[in-house]
Amino acid sequence: MQIGSLQVALKQKNNNNVSGLSEELKVQNEQLNAKVIQLEKQLECCQNLELENQQLKEKLDVMKHMEDEFLNMVGALHMNVVEKERLLKDSEDFNQSLIIKEREINDELQNARKKLIEANASSLLPCITLLTGDGNICVKQMGEIDTEPFLKAFTGKRRYNEEEAEQRALEKCSLWQKYLGDPHWYPFKIITIGGKSKEIINEEDERLKRLKREMGVGVYKAVVTALKEMNEYNPSGRFMVRELWNNDEGKRATLEEGIEFLLNQTKTKRRKIGQMDDGANENGDDDEVFVEKNKRDEVILML
Repeated sequence: MQIGSLQVALKQKNNNNVSGLSEELKVQNEQLNAKVIQLEKQLECCQNLELENQQLKEKLDVMKHMEDEFLNMVGALHMNVVEKERLLKDSEDFNQSLIIKEREINDELQNARKKLIEANASSLLPCITLLTGDGNICVKQMGEIDTEPFLKAFTGKRRYNEEEAEQRALEKCSLWQKYLGDPHWYPFKIITIGGKSKEIINEEDERLKRLKREMGVGVYKAVVTALKEMNEYNPSGRFMVRELWNNDEGKRATLEEGIEFLLNQTKTKRRKIGQMDDGANENGDDDEVFVEKNKRDEVILML
């Protein structure tokens, strides 16, 4: 009886031990599974980090390559800019030298023009007295009033004879020439056309209106023309300036035209002198011809 009870008790104890051991194995198994899962996750994380690291390395290599290309491009652009700056500097220096040269040439031409007018003023007829057939190049006093319209105006008045009309015309013209030289009289106004300012005659000027009313349109136009010339050539000084003039075309003559005209005049004078010398030689006055020829040659050289 006791043996049976012991066996039962032993069996029960074994069952309890097996049950406890099974439970313990189950817990350990669950812990191992959790550990495996954790290790798998860590492994996956490491693999992801390694992949990301590889991708970053590839991007870095690409960026480094792009940086090299960018630096090369910047270097090329810099060299291009430096070259263009050099070309621009050379161009500016060249343009400046051209401007200086142009000014020098212009000064030389102006001096030559001035000397041509001064040295040959006696050979070139004043434009205001130029007659048909005398040539088309003359010396014009810019700002000088033409007396012809004044003469016509007074000649048309019956109370004056020819001599009186001429005297009155000269006096009136001389008076208006003084008016033109008055710096306090400014019969101009400024208008704006297309954004640009332009100076024109003020037709409402009382002195000009009275002149037109009393002396007529011809005299008015002569005074206005002289006013415009003086305002163009010498607005500050208000005195007449001599100019080489193409009378046929009614404009400023070129230096070439003036020289050509004087050369033609010189040739004509030489031809006339030659004809006179031939005639004098036929008369046998050799000594007088020689003296006269020398004088004429001196006159020609002055021209």
